[in-house]
Amino acid sequence: MLGACGTAYVSPQVTAEDGKVRIVPLTAETVVEANSDRRTPQDIPDAFFQNAGSPSAVRGAGAAPLPSLAEQQRPAALTTRAPPDSDPGPYQIGIGDVLLLATRSSGDTVEELSGLLAAQNSREGYTVQDDGAIAVPDVGRIMLAGLTLEEAEAQLFQSLVENRIDPTFSLEIAEFKSKRVSVGGAVGSPAIVPITLTPLFLDEAIALAGGIATPDVDFASIRIYRDGTLYQIPLVAYLRDPDLQKTRLLASDSIFVDTAFELERAQAYFAEQITLAQFRQQGRVQALAELTAEVGLRRAALTEARSNFQEQIALDAVDREFVYLTGEVTQPGRFPLPFGRQATLADALFADGGFSSETGNPSQIYVLRSAADDVGEITAWHLNARNVSNLLLATRMNLLPNDIVFIAEQPVTRWNRVVQQIVPSLITTGVGVAAN
Repeated sequence: MLGACGTAYVSPQVTAEDGKVRIVPLTAETVVEANSDRRTPQDIPDAFFQNAGSPSAVRGAGAAPLPSLAEQQRPAALTTRAPPDSDPGPYQIGIGDVLLLATRSSGDTVEELSGLLAAQNSREGYTVQDDGAIAVPDVGRIMLAGLTLEEAEAQLFQSLVENRIDPTFSLEIAEFKSKRVSVGGAVGSPAIVPITLTPLFLDEAIALAGGIATPDVDFASIRIYRDGTLYQIPLVAYLRDPDLQKTRLLASDSIFVDTAFELERAQAYFAEQITLAQFRQQGRVQALAELTAEVGLRRAALTEARSNFQEQIALDAVDREFVYLTGEVTQPGRFPLPFGRQATLADALFADGGFSSETGNPSQIYVLRSAADDVGEITAWHLNARNVSNLLLATRMNLLPNDIVFIAEQPVTRWNRVVQQIVPSLITTGVGVAAN
């Protein structure tokens, strides 16, 4: 009786007696009405959405230098195309050859043969000029080009007799310049080899040019260009066949020792490719190191920003939105509304252990919410959870900042608290009377 009249104990209740509080039972329909006032969740800082794996700009490895060597391709098997055997016959005097004419000298004919003796003494002789003739003093021009040495002696004898000069003489070719063979390519010393009175063979011409200078015997060949036709002798065949070595050369032949595959250049090419690959790898390693360093710095900055924000929350230095729990809840206090999403009544009820099933009245769960435009006008959304299935409505009702969740006490809890307050007072009063 004392508890009912409020003498010993006052229990909190939700009533609508003053007309300021509107009690609305929570049903599936009224939950929609309660959720019509929507909350815009607070945003979590951007640092919690960023990651450290997207650097703004990473320096690449850069362009590698262009290779300076071309790749050496192994050729197919070389075929032998030797020039045909030929016999040009005796040597024929040609333009540019230097002839040495020697005559018997005597005291009384010195004046007549002074020019011839001077030529003999100088060892320069007579050069066959571009018209094929030589000019002999007191004799005139004698055509000798295209003649063999024997034919030239007969022609010279006839000219001396016609000019009443002693025809006792000897004729030699001092310098062979009209018929030559060029040797080039992979030889020790490219040269122009003259053809003399004796036949010139392929091995002699190559020897006079310093020999073959290539270590790649399997891929080298000797090419002979003659009268518009190109002949080819593989070096392997040349070295093992004496007949090919004794190929007779003719005037104006061109010999070129060709290396289709140069082992040294191939090795140099692959060495260069390895160097370029190492350059690219080194560039990638350096770029990766820069990327790792930048990602590490960004990760450290993000971690620091997140840590600072969490410390601010711990110090209550962040402007947060709260819902307040009171009545017969396990732990009265503030329930912070989450960042970035809505919170429901069920979240608040069960966040810190829910409400006490011994003292709390499940049929008297209220969400007190004031109107946005009138602080004095309050709506009390009443959830009757005596039927436990109604707790599903708590999972659908969204909470707003400054909502108050209140759970009333059980009737027996109210009576128990009244008794707890009256009994100690009666005992104390009785003891005092007895003492007096």
